[in-house]
Amino acid sequence: MDVPLHELRSEVPQDPKWGVKKNSEGKNVFWYGYKGHLAVGTSSQYILQSLFSSGSLNDGKAAIPLLKGVDECLSLPFLTYQTMDAGYDYAPIYVQVHRMGNQSVIAYNKKNEAEPIGFDKHFAPTCFREHSYRYDSFYAKYETLKYTRPKECSDCPLANESICQKVYKVKITTDLRKYTAPARGSKAWKHISKRRSAVERVNGYLKEYFQLDNVRYRTGKRAKVHFDIVTLVYNASKLASDRVNLVLNQQQVA
Repeated sequence: MDVPLHELRSEVPQDPKWGVKKNSEGKNVFWYGYKGHLAVGTSSQYILQSLFSSGSLNDGKAAIPLLKGVDECLSLPFLTYQTMDAGYDYAPIYVQVHRMGNQSVIAYNKKNEAEPIGFDKHFAPTCFREHSYRYDSFYAKYETLKYTRPKECSDCPLANESICQKVYKVKITTDLRKYTAPARGSKAWKHISKRRSAVERVNGYLKEYFQLDNVRYRTGKRAKVHFDIVTLVYNASKLASDRVNLVLNQQQVA
């Protein structure tokens, strides 16, 4: 995380190698060649940062160069969340996102970990009878999550005892991987998490309309040039399309 961005990018392997990735059915798909890594704006579907590598490079290792590129090369004051799938569930990635002043919405990968005692699978605290506390809010100033009593506690005989507290607060910095804002499992977290499908959508555009899955160069240098041109043309096409749509919408309003 403390290595400069230009140095990280210079060390990315770019020679063709075997790669493996799970498809939508959970089966491994193998190929020989290269891999493109993208940071995409989920609302605009513009490619914010891209990284070209050998097919063998793990997606998680590409995340920090992409995140640093977004942070150092772009001015996005309204950027709030970074959402990724379980392949990016590594502690350093959460730290990098936190350093950027953003919140991580990354699917959790158990990695053979035992179920936490006193907490549910989303790391929300549980009461004495093991009902999950409800996520209430996030206090950004103190980076604190607030949970309130489960609805099941309304008629519980222990409700007025000191065993079960009414409000539970926890700082996300206690463990950035477990505690996110909004809290894991909440409706807000699930809503934001669904937006990561924008990356797959853009990947589909690049492969289907820009033939990015049809690269046949034997050297990484030529393949990288091809990749960079494709991502540039995609963004230019998207910008042109958005401007045309804007003009048409303005004419309809007039």
